[in-house]
Amino acid sequence: MARKLSVLLVEDEENLRDTLKLNFEMEGYNVVPAGDGASALNAVRREYFDLIVLDVMLPEIDGISVCENIRLFNSEIPILILSAKNSSSDRVIGLQKGADDYVTKPFDLTELMLRVKKLINKSKLISSSKEPVKEVFTFGKNNINFKSLECTTKDGETVALTKKEAMLLKLLIENKNEVVPREKILQAVWGYNVYPTTRTVDNFILNFRKYFEEDSRKPKYFHSIRGIGYKFTEN
Repeated sequence: MARKLSVLLVEDEENLRDTLKLNFEMEGYNVVPAGDGASALNAVRREYFDLIVLDVMLPEIDGISVCENIRLFNSEIPILILSAKNSSSDRVIGLQKGADDYVTKPFDLTELMLRVKKLINKSKLISSSKEPVKEVFTFGKNNINFKSLECTTKDGETVALTKKEAMLLKLLIENKNEVVPREKILQAVWGYNVYPTTRTVDNFILNFRKYFEEDSRKPKYFHSIRGIGYKFTEN
């Protein structure tokens, strides 16, 4: 059974938030509501979302600042801005700060739902268009066989990989030279939507360094980006 697509709905006007939440749920989405910018940022750091619907006029932290902040640690998640400001300059600012689409209030509900679906599909298409990793991948003195779930380490030792180790390696290698957010890793490899700990992935990365790095304290391939995620680089 496919998981439900998850939407973060950030809107401080309670009636509109409830109406949108109901409509999203009727379309089969799992909806997490937030009434202010701080709650939205906390939710994005804690959970994986397929899309964010973000109001601009929010208490404390406005929507544009929320969008800008999210883009510092997550460049992939589609963001659709809702705004009562309909000038072209406001729209340009929203898109410059990292939004993928900008819808002005009042809006047609059917059109909003179509735009949401289009953004999610586009995001999936971009993710799936990455060059697939070959069955056997070699880097430096290391070799990973994804079919047999084995790797040959820098010392020439053959080590059996768990399925999750292989999935994480494949995800990082597919996104070579790009930071993969921790939330995306946990969702893609473990299927979690709410994460109790960050040590889960850290421990896997430590194992990879032990297998593949000449000096695990100065990693060449597997990098931790503090507070954001992990990156595989191949020089």
